[in-house]
Amino acid sequence: MNPDIFQLFSLKDRVVIITGGAGFLGMQYADVLSMAGAHVVLFDLKDEMVMQESMQKITNASGVEAMAVRVDITQKEAVEAAVDAVVKKFGKIDVLINNAAMNPAVGSKDAEALFAPYEKYPIDLWRKEVEVNLTGAEICTQAVSPIMMNQKRGVIINQGSELAVTAYDHRVYGEGSGKYKSAAYIATKSALLGLTRAWAEYLAPHGVRVNMFCPVGMQTPTHPEDFVKRYSSLIMFGRMAQGGEYNGAMLFLCSDASLFMTGANLIMDGGKTAW
Repeated sequence: MNPDIFQLFSLKDRVVIITGGAGFLGMQYADVLSMAGAHVVLFDLKDEMVMQESMQKITNASGVEAMAVRVDITQKEAVEAAVDAVVKKFGKIDVLINNAAMNPAVGSKDAEALFAPYEKYPIDLWRKEVEVNLTGAEICTQAVSPIMMNQKRGVIINQGSELAVTAYDHRVYGEGSGKYKSAAYIATKSALLGLTRAWAEYLAPHGVRVNMFCPVGMQTPTHPEDFVKRYSSLIMFGRMAQGGEYNGAMLFLCSDASLFMTGANLIMDGGKTAW
């Protein structure tokens, strides 16, 4: 194969921040981007030991040095300090992936309160979801954008969901389940699409690209079997996404393979929203 093809997708020596980086999807993205040559930086609020173990796992797998920063992305000063630490270590920031979100898997111990009927949904949870899913992305974008503008180069990717463009079919939870996907989650993912377009227009003159990635649900070990079956029936392929299946799309968005792409929304959902 022509080596120019590899170069097109290479992230050699680039510095990539992933919020929610030590989580389920964050670690998948971190693995593939590190394998492509990037210095991956994990922003997360997990326990410090978990952060260090996650960082070491990435470094060991690819041989490319990673970094972990424990930070609350809803706190502007904390994010600015974390970004400064990244620049001090690596000298630049090439990519920001706003991946962090409140979205526990169905069947997990943290999920129950987030599936209340809409008229009973706790407003404190609503505010927290908006803070994490939307305001956190804005704070992180504000923190890295001046660096990218000065570099005349950079990539920002907002992790969305197919729910940015469609409503949720609550029948997947089963008849009489009493479970409802949080309206705050759907609202914030829709709002991220607007945020993506706004920043894309603002940063385009500076050579910085801003795009959104909207996947469908990925199967996890905590998903009940009956839920997986019902959810899979809504997808053209007849199954949920499996681990690693979004890595290629994320690498495309981060790399020069998508050099002329900004303000776009890449949907990867097995055909779910095409039905």
